[in-house]
Amino acid sequence: MTTLSPPRRENRLWLVVRDWRGLASAGYLVVLVALALLAPVVTAHEPNAQNFDAILAPAGTPGYLLGSDDLGRDVLSRLIHGAQASLLASFLAVGVALLIGIPLGLAAGYLGGIVDSAVMRVVDTLLSFPAIILAIAITAALQPSLVNSMISVGIVFAPSVARLMRAQVLAVKEETYVEAARSFGSRGRHLVLRHLVPNAIQPVLVQSSLLLAHALIAEASLSFLGLGVQPPDPSWGSMLARAYTFLYQAPLQMLVPGIAIAATALAFNVLGDVAQQALDPRRNR
Repeated sequence: MTTLSPPRRENRLWLVVRDWRGLASAGYLVVLVALALLAPVVTAHEPNAQNFDAILAPAGTPGYLLGSDDLGRDVLSRLIHGAQASLLASFLAVGVALLIGIPLGLAAGYLGGIVDSAVMRVVDTLLSFPAIILAIAITAALQPSLVNSMISVGIVFAPSVARLMRAQVLAVKEETYVEAARSFGSRGRHLVLRHLVPNAIQPVLVQSSLLLAHALIAEASLSFLGLGVQPPDPSWGSMLARAYTFLYQAPLQMLVPGIAIAATALAFNVLGDVAQQALDPRRNR
């Protein structure tokens, strides 16, 4: 008896690490996550410990490799501990976006008709607002905090995920193996879980890597405005906001978290681009 199944796709994830850009980006992110998880072990000071004898100490001061801030807190310790909040915020925001966007896009693409029209009108409405303005409005309504700010960012990102998922479902629905599955009586949940979701979700997962970079920058922006991580807890965005006041006295304080944000966002973007190229079905074998 012949079993009907979609064509097997070659697993090309190994191509990501074969590309030096993907390998470098993945290595940087692994080291960053390890430092964030081991922050209490690898840092010499508590992130909120104050030393009023070392206020605005320059880089290279004994015990303060990257200097200290206006309250005598070690910049390196706050940078590493701040990575915890910034990375957690990024993954939380993208997780919320996927949890909202994937089911909506799947429903719109599979059911069509009035469901598709209703979902896409909501998506178009949300996409018509500037992302950061909408995130600020939602965060202000929920009260400023790291979790609330990332929920708001996830809501802002969800429409783009829903639109991409819908487009993929519409494309997969026209595939020959899906039509054949229908002719053999496959319907409802079996058709969705066996054929549509596995073959439509791959580009969405690749896109989520790119969304991580946007979420990181969004968290930094909201924390810079006082709507994300609340003092005295460190995050890269709140460190930027604090250092801005002392830009001329201690420019390194602002430069360090700025470089961390830029490098991490670049790593997420490069990893997403490499994964997208590696998983492109048009790529020459």
